[in-house]
Amino acid sequence: METQGNKRRKTIFSFFKPREPTSTSEEHSPSNIDISNCNDQYSSKSQRVEIDVDSLERDPSIRIPIWQHPVNQRDEIRRAYIKMGPYQPIMPVYPRTESGQQYRRFQSSWFKQFSWLEYSPSKDAAFCFPCFLFENKKAHYPTFTTEGFKSWKRVNDGSRCSFLLHTGGPTSPHNNAVNSIDALMNLTQHIDKVMNVQTSEEVQKNRLRLMATIESIRWLSLQACAFRGHDESLSSNNCGNFIEMIRLIGRMNGSIDDVVLEKAPKNAKYTSPMIQKEILHIMANKVRNKIREEIGDAKFCILVDEAKDTSNKEQMAIVLRFVDVAGFLRERFFAIVHVTDTTALTLKKEISDVLDRNNLQISNMRGQGYDGASNMSGAWNGLQALFLRDCPYAYYVHCFAHRLQLALVVAAERETSIWLFFSKLTSIVNLVSASPKRHTELRSAQAIEIAHMVATGERETGRGCNQIGSLHRAGTTRWSSHFDSICSLIDMYKAVITVLESMVNEGSSNSLRGEASGSLIVMRSFDFIFILYVMHKIMGITDLLCRALQHKSLDILNAMDLVSSTKALLQTLREEGFDSLLMNVESVCTEYDIEIPKMNACYKGATGRSCQQKDSITFEHYYRVGIFKAAIDFQVTELNSRFNDGAVELLMLSSALEPKDNFKLFNAGLIYSLAEKFYPGDFTAQEMHYLRSQLEHYKCDVLCHESFQNISTISELCQRLVETNKSQNYNLIDRLIRLILTLPVSTATTERSFSAMKLIKTAIRNKIEEDFLADSMIVYIERELAENIDSDSIIDEFYSLKNRRAQLQ
Repeated sequence: METQGNKRRKTIFSFFKPREPTSTSEEHSPSNIDISNCNDQYSSKSQRVEIDVDSLERDPSIRIPIWQHPVNQRDEIRRAYIKMGPYQPIMPVYPRTESGQQYRRFQSSWFKQFSWLEYSPSKDAAFCFPCFLFENKKAHYPTFTTEGFKSWKRVNDGSRCSFLLHTGGPTSPHNNAVNSIDALMNLTQHIDKVMNVQTSEEVQKNRLRLMATIESIRWLSLQACAFRGHDESLSSNNCGNFIEMIRLIGRMNGSIDDVVLEKAPKNAKYTSPMIQKEILHIMANKVRNKIREEIGDAKFCILVDEAKDTSNKEQMAIVLRFVDVAGFLRERFFAIVHVTDTTALTLKKEISDVLDRNNLQISNMRGQGYDGASNMSGAWNGLQALFLRDCPYAYYVHCFAHRLQLALVVAAERETSIWLFFSKLTSIVNLVSASPKRHTELRSAQAIEIAHMVATGERETGRGCNQIGSLHRAGTTRWSSHFDSICSLIDMYKAVITVLESMVNEGSSNSLRGEASGSLIVMRSFDFIFILYVMHKIMGITDLLCRALQHKSLDILNAMDLVSSTKALLQTLREEGFDSLLMNVESVCTEYDIEIPKMNACYKGATGRSCQQKDSITFEHYYRVGIFKAAIDFQVTELNSRFNDGAVELLMLSSALEPKDNFKLFNAGLIYSLAEKFYPGDFTAQEMHYLRSQLEHYKCDVLCHESFQNISTISELCQRLVETNKSQNYNLIDRLIRLILTLPVSTATTERSFSAMKLIKTAIRNKIEEDFLADSMIVYIERELAENIDSDSIIDEFYSLKNRRAQLQ
């Protein structure tokens, strides 16, 4: 028996000695792939080296050779590289290399001639993609796999072209590698599939089962719903959203019900969390690829912001702003990255990694949009300064919405009476809305008031009219919420008074009754009513600018026009708006029996004692100059201080392209100076000569063309040039317009992505993985792209990623 036991315990290594693992230098392992020794693989069959294919190095001169990876992982890594394709960065100018008495450089046009070609920016050398994938330890062509080809002189050399010689004949090592790629991706011809061939009916059932899984994942992701349930066992009454969704689809379609869940093969149910994440990751990558295709070779801008998630991790959102082929301005959410700290160097590294993985070159960056934090906007060591060193045309623009917020907040804090007003307003809203009982009383009082006004004819009836609302709290990060709070108090003023009077008479404690009594006194004062309507007027003007800055399609020139019009309206209100405002305030006070001071009487401030009066002024002077004009002056001063880009030469020159007022500001000389001074890297010396000629033809053609009349924004101009095919005739002007449109305006898109993050990563789902969070967010935010992804393409990619037991093709 002992002999039989020993015989059973023998393995292949009892007869053959395993080969000693070869040591690899750490300098060739820049990515976070852990390559363990082969001895560890022999110790246990269950041990497996997990490869993060998303972190594979793209640069050909830095990445690890395939033969250095574990044997059982090589095909998976090859497939991952094939999905990403050859690394072909398009750079405006490649480095020059001295060749004899001449200087030569790599040409991006070679990528179209030789689709297998790769370029390494770090080594300034060319490589072969198929040979890298299937090269053995003893390289056939080390020049194109490990060393790198740099003899640019030998490329355009007719039949002696080095690239043609490397390609060779039909049986050359290069063409053998190309054929190996085709064989690797043709899964139906793999030996395991041929030996275990399944009928076409079984394949269709497998695809139908996976289709149900894909559509369930897509729907749950688009609705930001959780996948898994607390108990997914067969005896559970609620197996979670994902399982229940598949059951729902099965009840609606009998053919699906026959192949899913309990009726599916044990090894191909496609319901495990790992399968869910793989499919979601494929879907998210397809969305990223669509965004990358939209960008193409165009210049782009990055919008970046950070925020903490539910698990107290610092997350950085990256949004790309660009102009697509049709001339439409786009802002696409691209990635969310967890950062250990918010230093400029850390943020730059993470952003550069994201751009590099998606073949987006920093040299093509033409704008940066951040908030005003020192780590982002620092002129010497901030994030914008670090990117400017790599690309001098990536101009930084401080978020306009953030600037407006700072301007309005500072202006409110500088005027004491305005600050006291908002403090009292917040107290009143909190007092009335804090209790469900008081909230119900408020709604009842408002309903009675609305019914009375409708009966007396003071309000019109109709669909959507006379809705019962609630008081809005003012937020700290959105100044428009203060305007909403003021509007709600004006609409519900009588109902709020009714609730406060009820609290004074029936309050549960002395402190509550005292607080309600104080709020009631404040609301029945002339000062409060006057400032309430003053701020309603001022913020009604600035609110349009607040909301416009949230639009994705807003260009920087249009934003500056809105700032200028806002300041002009405020100035008009200062000069002409006081009398009508005072009449409105007096009519409100008369309606609610509020004492109105005599405007010609002497105003007494503080406690009213004569020794505290510094100047002898009337009430009218106090309200007109001390509050009304002072509040407006502070607003205008802060707007002038924060939005001083009107003096920046870039925006002044860019305004010559604006089409408003039938191209009133058009100036060919300023447009030429704009390209010459701010975008010299985007126009060659020869193109600058062509630009002068195009501007002359543009002036005679476009400015008088009927299709270009009555357009007001540069964004509309870009779209109209594409629609009329004039972007081909005036390609240099079109290029300059696209560069101006790429400049950032606000980071509102990044802030909206954080709102989506709060919906996805909730307190219940606070342990969600970083990759799963990023995939969920991009599918949820860019839903119009995710909805159009073909399910069959997801199935095919899912099948090609790794060996699957059930056949899908």
